[in-house]
Amino acid sequence: MLTAAHPAILALVSYLEHDALPSIVLDTDYNILAANAAYRRQFATGEQAPLGEKCHRVSHHYAVPCDQAGEHCPLRKSLASKVPERVLHIHHTPRGPEHVDVELRPILDEQGRVVAFVERLASVTLASAQPQQNGLVGRAPAFKQAVASLQRAAPAQIPVLLQGESGTGKELFARALHLGSPRANGPLVVVDCTGLTESLFESELFGYEKGAFTGASQRKIGLAEAAHGGTLFLDEIGEVPLAMQVKLLRLIESGSFRPVGSTRTVHSDFRLVSATHKPLKAMASAGTFREDLYYRISGFPIRLPALRERIDDLPLLVESLLRRMAGNTAPCIDDQALQRLALYGFPGNIRELRNILERARLFADDGVIRLEHLPDDMHEAAAAAPAERRPRARRQLGELAGALERFEGSRSELAQHLGMSERTLYRRLKALGIQEP
Repeated sequence: MLTAAHPAILALVSYLEHDALPSIVLDTDYNILAANAAYRRQFATGEQAPLGEKCHRVSHHYAVPCDQAGEHCPLRKSLASKVPERVLHIHHTPRGPEHVDVELRPILDEQGRVVAFVERLASVTLASAQPQQNGLVGRAPAFKQAVASLQRAAPAQIPVLLQGESGTGKELFARALHLGSPRANGPLVVVDCTGLTESLFESELFGYEKGAFTGASQRKIGLAEAAHGGTLFLDEIGEVPLAMQVKLLRLIESGSFRPVGSTRTVHSDFRLVSATHKPLKAMASAGTFREDLYYRISGFPIRLPALRERIDDLPLLVESLLRRMAGNTAPCIDDQALQRLALYGFPGNIRELRNILERARLFADDGVIRLEHLPDDMHEAAAAAPAERRPRARRQLGELAGALERFEGSRSELAQHLGMSERTLYRRLKALGIQEP
């Protein structure tokens, strides 16, 4: 077992001290042996690194390792595989909960045994684990999985296909991809493919020359040309007319096209991001979407979860959406209304949630959204499915009981970690029979 005073550890720490990425050295029992200056600046509380403490207690306030707390533990996996492991976690930081990209590399001795680890941490700026005025927010496992894929795809040039139901935030994900890419200083050009005829789609995407058709009184630059140096986002690509798909394929493969009414060839250098709610692979098999185009745009597919799959994010999403609507004058929502929202299926996903909150806040004269401010059909839907609600309620209480056992912080910190108010936490603790002062 290596210690912080071992010559090999001292040499490693000396090397890591000037690394720009926050790094720590761990032993095989989760103890932090050393931390570099970047870690002390970004993640340590005060000037001192938490040497000798368990990494899961420092990062998550867990009393047990991550894999025993329902998380993926890179240390446990790397100990078994003896190769680097990478995972997206939510860490407690001096700035509050943050998404952190964790990469763990094992250190082997002469016999090939793992004796220690180097853990490098990078704060993820593409999404937030706290309420925000803009961008992606969330903490639920399904959301973290999508963000982890986003984090890997963003720096590359590979075409990304965002797949998910309507209202799941595809344009926000596309914007995050763009901002996390080397093309962030270039334009993000959005092409809404919904409802465009073949001729309109061609003129919008490729542009046209003066006199190309009736009404073309001047030359117009197409959106593909406008995206040069940046990202071209084809939203609802499944709506592109079949006859136009061959021209779109040529654009993607060669980066070149001809404006309508022109003989000149225009070249555009862009990164492609596409999105759809349609089953493109099935459409390709049925012949309603070009198979070659499907495989060209789906180099890196990312599935976006429906709101019902990340219902634990509801308090965080509600607070963020209300802030975006009303800023500092945003109303709050009481526990009964939030509970009723959690029982709803949200067929329209986050877009529908936003509409519900936009309407409800107009009735919240005292700054509090209550049960009676929600649409009537939400109450009817909640009353219609009692058998589905009970298992979920029991599961949520069971998860809370587990979190309570593992978490070492205060109750207010646990509420923040779970993305709920302290009042909601106390109410759920009471349902578990745990009395809090």
